[in-house]
Amino acid sequence: FGNPQNNFGVAMKNGWEMCNLETYIKLIDFCYITDFVANGSFASLRENVKYINNVDFAILIRLTDFTKKWKNDFVYVSKSSYDFLKKSSLVAGDLIMSNVGEPGIVFLVPDLKKPMTLGPNSILIRPNEKISTSKYLYLYFLSEKGKNQINDISTGAAQKKFNKTAFRNIEIPIPPLSEQQEIVNILDKAFEAINKAKANAEKNLKNAKELFESYLQNVFENKGEGWEEKKLGEVCKVERGSSPRPIDKYFTDNEEGVNWIKIGDTKEVDKYIYSTKQKITKEGALQSRFVDVGDFILSNSMSFGKPYIMKTQGYIHDGWFVFRLPKNIDTEFFWYLLTSPYTMKQFISLATGSIVRNISGDLVKKTILPIPPLSKQQEIVAKLDALSAETKRLEVIYKQKINDLEELKKSILQKAFNGELI
Repeated sequence: FGNPQNNFGVAMKNGWEMCNLETYIKLIDFCYITDFVANGSFASLRENVKYINNVDFAILIRLTDFTKKWKNDFVYVSKSSYDFLKKSSLVAGDLIMSNVGEPGIVFLVPDLKKPMTLGPNSILIRPNEKISTSKYLYLYFLSEKGKNQINDISTGAAQKKFNKTAFRNIEIPIPPLSEQQEIVNILDKAFEAINKAKANAEKNLKNAKELFESYLQNVFENKGEGWEEKKLGEVCKVERGSSPRPIDKYFTDNEEGVNWIKIGDTKEVDKYIYSTKQKITKEGALQSRFVDVGDFILSNSMSFGKPYIMKTQGYIHDGWFVFRLPKNIDTEFFWYLLTSPYTMKQFISLATGSIVRNISGDLVKKTILPIPPLSKQQEIVAKLDALSAETKRLEVIYKQKINDLEELKKSILQKAFNGELI
């Protein structure tokens, strides 16, 4: 073969060839009665056989099972459903790829000790004798080259997908069987080392966060001289937000509009709120609750219990509380106190609701807070600020290391399928 060029303009190792996927891969899908490709769906189950979820004869393998790391919350099908889906039955080691929603996600089916069949929005890729192992194809489709090919054949704006014809015509590099296995072995060893290093970095990142949380908890559990325990309602003024209705009537793009603070404004916000995405009219503001610079707002439902300090003026709906502090409470100290495990545990225990947790004004006022003298508050803030800065510095280091390891994985995969590893 000399030194051929593939369709991407990358020189490939001697002895490699470009091969049509259809010539050596059998794709199985149960919507079409064919030995090659089909497309699974719950609709076919319901139309052709009685779908019974509580009869656990066989596991219907779905993409969510892979993303949940095989947590054992499987969907099962009855024996009659499994028999109907016999063309899409699976065995341990089979390669599955999503072809709808997020096309190209791949995973190898583990041994789940039960009969298994293919779920919807995915295809089974089972190689023939030209491929040493499904692991080779799995690794190829993890590479940037493989991902780019899937992206190129995927269409759709709202929901991306690819069809079997386009997939079967993808060309991928095929070295001799011995080299395929050697590539798999090299990548397995490399990824084992990378994953171990990544696990250590993730553990260090977790430890850094837990160390800060532990110190924060310790500060408020081990109260010293001059500390008092008070209910939150005794420490500051607590008020609930209010929303003009219907709210859509009061949204405005006019410069004279006032800030309207929503949960969405806290996305990727740790402590301070400087701006809002929406404004409401002054008429709408008359039916809402004003918050000033320096006030605290606290969500009371959904992601309840997270406090923020206002760095701008605005108005809040009834999904927020506002806390207005007296002069003997340091703002930064109060933020650390509210975010501490000491206080958050109380918020969680006071919250009601099984699906949407929320906390009422009367309950939040009962939260017990340890309050030291103002000078001690400021001393605590100085120590916590220093520890927080060091924790964030370590987080940046560990996150960068994790990112670097992921990039190393990509680089090794790229070299492997450019014929540069062996």
